[in-house]
Amino acid sequence: MIIQLTKAILRLIYKILFPVQVTGFDNIPSKGPVIICSNHISWWDPPLLGSIIHRKVYAMAKEELFKYFLFGKIIRYMGAFPVKREVADRRALKEALKVLSEGSVLILFPEGTRSKIGKVQKPLPGIGFIALKSKAPVVPVAIKGPYKLFKPVKVKIGVPMSFNHYSQKDKGKTADEISLKIMRNITEMLGQKYDY
Repeated sequence: MIIQLTKAILRLIYKILFPVQVTGFDNIPSKGPVIICSNHISWWDPPLLGSIIHRKVYAMAKEELFKYFLFGKIIRYMGAFPVKREVADRRALKEALKVLSEGSVLILFPEGTRSKIGKVQKPLPGIGFIALKSKAPVVPVAIKGPYKLFKPVKVKIGVPMSFNHYSQKDKGKTADEISLKIMRNITEMLGQKYDY
């Protein structure tokens, strides 16, 4: 109840500050595990996605955010869990796979950090590993800003991608390939050219 109320308040805030235009809502499965993968242009992105998706969502967030006691408590309650960005964080990967095994929604930003120039960056292999291991469908999302007061922000939700046919043998190489495929899809949705 509290989470749904928080989402409603966030949607109202976004509607006023950055009139959000969303297309492709029907591409998000109504049940079962799903990975939402989006480009990352601002710290406004995570709460935006969390508020427009009507299902309960979980998301990785940099561990530094959890050092602020009250804020850390709030985002954890809203479904965030910490990840160390400079290393392969096995604990965070394990938590992500647990979320998906329970049939929930996981939000990930394959780039690992915000793009300060608006251009899509090369993805980290972690998303590919999670998609390969969980066999959950991946829904690519393109957020087109920038976030400027009273200027619209466009969110395009793409068609789910499946990687169940990929081999589990060479996981490192396969994870890289999947990550690149997801990010290239998002890049094309944004109308940009990828050079990675």
